[in-house]
Amino acid sequence: MAGDSRTEGLPRRPRTDRDAARPEPDEPPEVPEFGLVGALRRVREELSGLRFPLVLPDAEQSAATARTLVAQLDDYLLPRLARLDAPLLVVVGGSTGVGKSTLVNSLVRAPVTQSGVLRPTTRAPVLVTSPADSKWFLEQTEPHLLPGLPRTTGLATTLGMLRVISATGLPRGLGLLDAPDIDSVDAANREIAAQVLGAADLWLFVTTASRYADAVPWDALRTARDRGTRLAVVLNRVPEGAEEEIGSHLREMLDAEGLPAVELFVLPEVALDGQGMVPEDRVIPMRDWLFGLAEQPAGRVRVVGDTLGGALASLRWTAEELATALDRQSAAAATLRTAVTTEYGTALSTVDTALAGGTLLRGEILVRWREFVAGGEFHEAVAARAGRRKRIGAAVTGKAPPGGKLQGALAGGLVTLIAEAAAGAADRTWASWAADPAGAALLTGVQRPGRRTERSRALVRDWRERVLELAGGDTGRRIPYAVHVTGLLIMLGVLGGELPEEAAEPGAAQVLNDSALRTLIEHGREDLLARVRDLLAADAARFTGRLAAVDATTGRAARLRAALSAGATA
Repeated sequence: MAGDSRTEGLPRRPRTDRDAARPEPDEPPEVPEFGLVGALRRVREELSGLRFPLVLPDAEQSAATARTLVAQLDDYLLPRLARLDAPLLVVVGGSTGVGKSTLVNSLVRAPVTQSGVLRPTTRAPVLVTSPADSKWFLEQTEPHLLPGLPRTTGLATTLGMLRVISATGLPRGLGLLDAPDIDSVDAANREIAAQVLGAADLWLFVTTASRYADAVPWDALRTARDRGTRLAVVLNRVPEGAEEEIGSHLREMLDAEGLPAVELFVLPEVALDGQGMVPEDRVIPMRDWLFGLAEQPAGRVRVVGDTLGGALASLRWTAEELATALDRQSAAAATLRTAVTTEYGTALSTVDTALAGGTLLRGEILVRWREFVAGGEFHEAVAARAGRRKRIGAAVTGKAPPGGKLQGALAGGLVTLIAEAAAGAADRTWASWAADPAGAALLTGVQRPGRRTERSRALVRDWRERVLELAGGDTGRRIPYAVHVTGLLIMLGVLGGELPEEAAEPGAAQVLNDSALRTLIEHGREDLLARVRDLLAADAARFTGRLAAVDATTGRAARLRAALSAGATA
């Protein structure tokens, strides 16, 4: 049978025919932590922490599905696996006004749940059980069936509470739960209806001759099918003489939806008795079938096994789909992060290439360079550099630093280069993210980045101080003129690169290629690029920081799959 394969690996307590007459223990039996239960607890832990922060087409539905699976584990799978000998829970569900409460009363032959014309009638779920079984549903030990619903045995009920009623008309081993309407006008009622249906060992689904083809009932039936829940359908209020025709049509619809083995009960339209119940002879076939499931250990175990097996299979499939949804989140985040890395990497390469190619020695800076050379300051600086190498202590102090206008122009050009490179990277990254729905959502409420001129200016100022340190100066005291000279030559070597042809000057290349000065130039260049790299990284972090929520899910898909794998082999 279908239930045989789906229940493979499920722990079972051996049962005998004497179990039906055996007194119930005062305390529920202790059940060891089976491998399957432990694995499912791991699955639950992973599912409860799932987040889908990027706005992808399936993100919202995936988050809702994860919550549903956690509820299914809490409300049914874990409690049922821990309490396999608990009574069979049959949830009577369906649309509003189809006669669910009347049917429950009729099966029990007592007015245990309210029925009437006002909607919704069932504002809180009502669970009817035999007196001997009531403690199974009232106890608060963990794991416990429907742990999120507080219990009450009184008449007054509050939405979100589970009312437990004892009735001598039910045999031991069976509980009937009258669920709120699945299409209730009250959203909270609909949520509770879905919750209690998810905790059922068997759904007794009620519809009517006038409503059996409605969309809402079929959505619920498909949910039962997909979960593997054992299902029986009650076709209520069928006009006299139309039972076979309408019943056959409903059976055809069930077959077409992949539900060929569903037990179908057809109740004709009849006058209710003085207590508002369906005449007893009309419900005897249904009552005998239900009571028989509870009283026959083999039938009861088969129902529980089928539903457990189906629920476990559905859990694995659905959780694997969630793991795949997490993979899509990671892939989308990787695409956004790649855009940041690419654009800011391009910005760093732009600066690096400009330095290596002497791009800065153009325009106004080239004019200042020629003035520096034509005015004799260059040759004076070279001479001072030569004198410093002979005896630095004799270097002149107090003299104005060489090439002041040139240094200012070089610093200004460098500030512009860095600021424009950073701004370009920010603009391109913003455009790339804005074109991606997931990235656009992350930019909501974020101010578009502007030019990083002040930060670039501070970077260049700090770098120039470092250049003087490399040249042998101490920024805490007056700096010798020769140190300023060396610093200027380092700046020229770093920012001028190979000195473009239009900036060539006899002797300049020879001076800048001096081995000792070349070493200082390389150190200066490395330090400058490191500072630019840090600035761009801080700028890029304004984007990548928006991906922190996705980063927090790293490894979650793998852990979920590992937990599912452990459950499959338990």
